[in-house]
Amino acid sequence: MNTVPGTVEVTYIAPRHLAGGGDPAWITVPLHRACGWSHGNDPLMPRVLLSSPDQTAFLRLEPDPGGQWWKLLHAAGRDQPAWYASFGGHTPVELIAAVTDTLTDPAPTSVPSNPYDPLAEAGWIPVDGRQAYISPDDTVRVERISASGSWHITVSVDDRPIWAARFHEHTPVQMITQFTTALADTEPLWRTDGVDRMPTLNPALVNRRFLDAPVAYVAAALEERVEALAARVPAPSANQHPSPPAPRTSPRRR
Repeated sequence: MNTVPGTVEVTYIAPRHLAGGGDPAWITVPLHRACGWSHGNDPLMPRVLLSSPDQTAFLRLEPDPGGQWWKLLHAAGRDQPAWYASFGGHTPVELIAAVTDTLTDPAPTSVPSNPYDPLAEAGWIPVDGRQAYISPDDTVRVERISASGSWHITVSVDDRPIWAARFHEHTPVQMITQFTTALADTEPLWRTDGVDRMPTLNPALVNRRFLDAPVAYVAAALEERVEALAARVPAPSANQHPSPPAPRTSPRRR
C-alpha cells in the first residue's frame, strides 16, 4: 500500500494478544528516562539489562527462540518474598508495560484485586470450575496453577504456541491484574512494522485496519508516554506530617 508523503502506514490490530510483540522501546525507554532505571548493555550481545534505582528489580531482554524473551526479577523486601515474571517474544509490549508501569508507580494501589475479574467482565469463558478463563476466540488461556500458585497465560493458534506469560506465586496480585486488564481490553493495538511480525494473518481470528498517520504523530507517541510516566508524583507518606500553616499576621494598628 502506498502512503502519502510525510505519513507512515499504521495497522490497528484486534484482538491485541495477536498483534505481535511491537517495539521494545515502549518498555525500556520509559524505564530508563522516566523511572531512572540504569542499563548495562553488552555491545557484543543482542540483549538489554535494566536495573531499578534501588537495585531490587531487574529486567532482562534477550531474544531466545526457545524460551521467554523478557524476564523481570524482583528481590525480596521487608514484607514481600522474591518473585519473577517472564514473557515470550510475541507478547505485546503494551501488556508487559502494564506490569512495569505498576511496578514503578510511586503511588501504587494497595487494594486487593482478582486477576480473573477483568476477564469475566470482558465476557471471557470460565472453565474447570472457574479455575481458568479462555478468551472468546479460544486462543488464550489464563489460569492459576493450584499446585504452585503461579499464573500461566498461554496463547496458541491451531495448537501452535504463540506466546506465554508466567508469574511467580509471590508476584503482587495487582501486577497480574493489570496484565489481565490490558489483555482483556478490546481496544486494538497499533503497529508500524507491517504484518511480517504478526503471529497470524488468519482473517477469522485477526481484524486489521490500515491508516496513514503523520510521521510526527507516530514519533511523538513514545515521548508522550515517557512524559506521562515522569509526571507521576508519589503519594504523601502516612508518617509525613503536613507543613504547618504560615503564621497569621495581625493588621498593624495605626
